[in-house]
Amino acid sequence: MKNFQIEFKWGIIFSIFTLFWMYFEKSMGWHTEHISKHQTYTNLLIIPLFFIIIISFALLEKKKKYYKGFITWEQGVISGSIISIIICLLTPMIQAIFINYISPNYYNDAAIQLSERGVISLEKAKEVYNLKASIIDAVVFNLAMGIVTSAIVSIFIKKKPTE
Repeated sequence: MKNFQIEFKWGIIFSIFTLFWMYFEKSMGWHTEHISKHQTYTNLLIIPLFFIIIISFALLEKKKKYYKGFITWEQGVISGSIISIIICLLTPMIQAIFINYISPNYYNDAAIQLSERGVISLEKAKEVYNLKASIIDAVVFNLAMGIVTSAIVSIFIKKKPTE
C-alpha cells in the first residue's frame, strides 16, 4: 500500500475538488434555473480540466518522490490508472453526498428540464437522471477519462535515466 500513497492522496484530492465543484455549480444556479448550462460547463470544460490538473500534479509527484526524477510512459499510465480506479471507488460516496446534501432536487429538476425540451418523456428522463445511473455514468467516465489523460500526460513527463 505504501507504493500507492501518492495515488490515494490524489484520488482523494480529486474527490474533494469534485464536491467543491458540485457546490459551486449549485450556487451558480446550474442545478435549478440555469440547469441547461450545467452539461456544457461541467462535462465539457471543468471535469476534463480537473483530470488534466490532478493527473499532471500526481504524476509529477510520483516521478519526483517515488521514481527519483525518472518515470517511463508505462509507469505514468499505471499510476494514473490507479488514481482513476481510486476515484471510481469513491464515486458512489461522492454522488450520494451530492444528491443527499448538496443538491437534493437535482435529478428531478434535470429530468423535468429534459422533458420540457421535448426530447423524451418525463418518465424516460427520470430513468436517465437518478442516483444509480449517475454512479454508473461517473464511474465509466472517470475511468476512461483518467486513463486517457494519464496516457497523454505521461507522454510529456516521461524521462528515462541516461545510461
